[in-house]
Amino acid sequence: GLVIDGRTLAYALEPTLEDKFLALAKRCRSVLCCRSTPLQKSMVVKLVRDKLKAMTLAIGDGANDVSMIQVADVGVGISGQEGMQAVMASDFAIPRFRHLEKLLLVHGHWCYSRLANMVLYFFYKNAMFVALLFWYQFYCGFSGSSMIDQWYLIFFNLLFSSLPQLITGVLDKDVPAEVLIAVPQLYKSGQ
Repeated sequence: GLVIDGRTLAYALEPTLEDKFLALAKRCRSVLCCRSTPLQKSMVVKLVRDKLKAMTLAIGDGANDVSMIQVADVGVGISGQEGMQAVMASDFAIPRFRHLEKLLLVHGHWCYSRLANMVLYFFYKNAMFVALLFWYQFYCGFSGSSMIDQWYLIFFNLLFSSLPQLITGVLDKDVPAEVLIAVPQLYKSGQ
């Protein structure tokens, strides 16, 4: 592990040393920045995101974490004694730090699964719609006439673009939550 304080971090984030700092941080299983300013926190997240091309997650519980949460790809705010500033700036909010495991392992896995299925569904829906219009052009001799009234097109997209997502979002859970907590390796399979 690497523990670095704010004064040392100020030197490590200089342009001449940031590559060495990043190389050292990559060798560690965990990096802890203590007594650092909000700007330094956001600079560390930005450095990791830009140089390593990695998806970043920032977790904060107060106003001093807002800039870090906003720079990260995914921000999690913990509502606590320091106020609601971090929660207001975050993508996800949890009441206690102990709920982070369930947010990542359970809801993160379900989110990966649902998004993968929805991408395939939309590809199939749009491919079928375009194929229908394409084959109709052979039937009408490429006259450019409209096969479907505009209202039917609107209702087709409304029906097939809203209801499946709602049903999938509520009901689709490929693995029960208890199993996802017990076997954290299943999170990686979703990626």
